[in-house]
Order: sequence, then structure tokens, then C-alpha cells
Amino acid sequence: MVRREKVMRMSVEQPLWRALTGYRVLTLVYAVGLFATAYEEFTRPWLALAYFAVLAVWTLATLPKVANAAACTKRFLTADLTIALVGILLTPLADAHERVQSGGPTLPSIWTAGSVLAFAIKGGWRWAALASTLVAVANLIERGSPARDTMHNVILVWVASIAIGYVVEVARASERTLARALEIEAATRERERLARDIHDSVLQVLAMVQRRGAVIGGEAAELGRLAGEQEVALRTLVSGGLVPVSRVSEDAAEGAVVRVVDQDQEDTGSEPVDLRALLAPYAGALVGLAEPGAPVRLAPAAAREVAAAVGAALDNVRKHAGEQARAWILVEDEPDEVIVTVRDDGPGIPEGRLAQAEGEGRLGVALSIRGRLRDLGGSAELISVPGQGTEVELKVPKDSKHGKDGNDPRGKAEQR
Repeated sequence: MVRREKVMRMSVEQPLWRALTGYRVLTLVYAVGLFATAYEEFTRPWLALAYFAVLAVWTLATLPKVANAAACTKRFLTADLTIALVGILLTPLADAHERVQSGGPTLPSIWTAGSVLAFAIKGGWRWAALASTLVAVANLIERGSPARDTMHNVILVWVASIAIGYVVEVARASERTLARALEIEAATRERERLARDIHDSVLQVLAMVQRRGAVIGGEAAELGRLAGEQEVALRTLVSGGLVPVSRVSEDAAEGAVVRVVDQDQEDTGSEPVDLRALLAPYAGALVGLAEPGAPVRLAPAAAREVAAAVGAALDNVRKHAGEQARAWILVEDEPDEVIVTVRDDGPGIPEGRLAQAEGEGRLGVALSIRGRLRDLGGSAELISVPGQGTEVELKVPKDSKHGKDGNDPRGKAEQR
């Protein structure tokens, strides 16, 4: 039985939500306890009792709302903070004036910090700053003047909530990075498993058909040639590592969410791409591809133009050297430039043939190959010896950012 890897995701925020749930219950008990010990000092204890009844019902009824980020909605946060602010502003009406002026606790006491922390965990430090600022204003109104102990408490809540909000944002970024790494690792392992299975079965059969077809000849030789092409195409497919896949992580307030984005749908104007990925589809039974083991980075437009020029060169090989002519693509990654050489074993180009073709208006080499490289700030040299094949050497600087969008690297170019 095949064993498959599974990517498990865990939200680093979940322990914070569990801690917040416990905090809200404990601080509710603490606030009620403070009121009970000073009940006789309140001028309007019935007002305080009514508020604590509402606070207790609200706290217990909304425990599921602080179980995770998805349940903790903006509407809940607004209502929760409103209850805390109302409790602070009711304190001068319910408690004795002397206790208020001497720095006595507000009705919700430290329960208010739980409401601010919910903002921090849900929305980060900006949301925390907003909530703590509103709490600070309510405390100043409750005291009537910016007393030292009031300012101390306000600043403490403000700094603590913003710090926690910032830590949450950092944790989310770390979680996104971890989720991306786990997904890439799982995909790599699965690709390697598939490659092993295919190599042990399909690829070996195709290779055997290719060899036997070449030995038997006739129609079997054509079958062998097709099997060879399919073998190369399948090897390229299962290798997978050359295909540029972009994974964009986003924060959906529910932990890390990773979605795969097709490279063709992205704005590829900024990030370099691997030229090998664009040249790999050209490889086949009659076209060999030799490339470095490391990625060959070029600006997206430049990479597409180089690949299109290679495609034009291969089209010329098929047209002028014959369908059975062999070709080789060599990719060299130099410090300042990338060199791609296309060589074939055809009959070569007679001397003066290119100039004659240009005079007749056939500008395949002049435009499809040399023109593309010239626009990139590079060069294209064509060396041909009659009877010894043709070699096209394409050079493009790595800092090239030019090129025309919309060129299909696999499209048919004008022929020479």
C-alpha cells in the first residue's frame, strides 16, 4: 500500500484564544469579587448589580465567540468593547465619589483588558491601538482628570495590547512561511514518489520500445522514435522542478492559507524566472538539452524572448535540415550574461544564403532571432559551415529588462 504524506496545519493563534477565554471568565469573577467586598461603599449598588448581571450573561454567552479568529467577528468586538466602555463610564454613577477620586477600580476592572486583547489577537497591533485608545479616553472621562495612577494603567494597557498585537502578526507571518515550506516539501516528496513509480514502469517500457524499434527498422523505427519523444516529454513532466509555480500566502484570520497561483496569471514583471523552464518543452528525441543544475534567472520578458528565439532556430532546423535532423541546446550561465547555443547536424547554410533571404524579404533570422536579441541588448551569432551543420549563439545580459510581451515561445517564427 502506498504511503502518502499529509500536511497538517496548526494555528499558532489558537493557544492565545484559549488563554483569552480563560482570562475573561477569571476577570469576571475578580470584578464581581471587588464589588462584593466594597458593596456598602457604593452609592447606587443596584446600578452596579444590573451591570454585573449583564456582564456575566454576556461573558458566558459569548465564550464561543473568543474560541477562534473566525468566530470573533468585528460586530462582536464592537459590542464587547462597548460593554466595557459603558461599565467604565457608569462607575462614577454607581460608586462613591471619594473612591473614584482616590483611584478605585472601575466596574469592569481588568475585564476591560480582555476586550482589548481580543482586538489585538484578531486584527494585530493597529486594532489593539484603536481599542486601547478608546479605553484610555473612557478612563480619563471617568476620573475627570489625568491622575497619575490612571495614566499608568492606561499606558500599561496601551503598550501591552500593541505588543501582543505585533507578536500575533509576527506569528502569523511565521505560520505562513511554515505552511508554505510544508506544502512544498510534501509536493516534492509526492513528485519523487511518482517519478520512481513511473521510472520503474512506463519510462522503461518506452525506452525499450525505442531501442527495439531502431533495431527492427521500418514502421517499427517510426514507432520507436515516437516512443522516444514521449519518454523525454514524460521525464520532463515528472521532474516538475523546472516549472515555475508561485505560492501566495495570505492571512484569512484563521491561520495560514496557501493557494497555488498559475505563473501565467501573475504579474511576472518583477521577479526573475528560470530560463530552463521555458526551454525544457523543446527537448525531445531529436533535440537534446544541456543546462546547468542551478536555476538560470532572467527577467520574465527577456526569458520569453530568448525562448522564442530558440524556438525560431529549431523551426529553421526542421525546415531546412529535415525532420530527422538532430539539434542540441546548450545553456551557459555566466556571471554577467546567459549564453544559449543551438546546434544542428544538418547540411549547413551556403555562403551568401542569409543575405539573399533578406533581400527576398524573408527575415526569419534577421527579426525572429537577431532582432529579438538586439532588443534585449544582447547579440545573436550564426556560424555555418556547409556539410557541418549550423550553430546559433544567443547572448543576453542578465540585467536586461526589455522585451515584448505576448510572444509565444512555442509559436512558429518566420523562416529564413
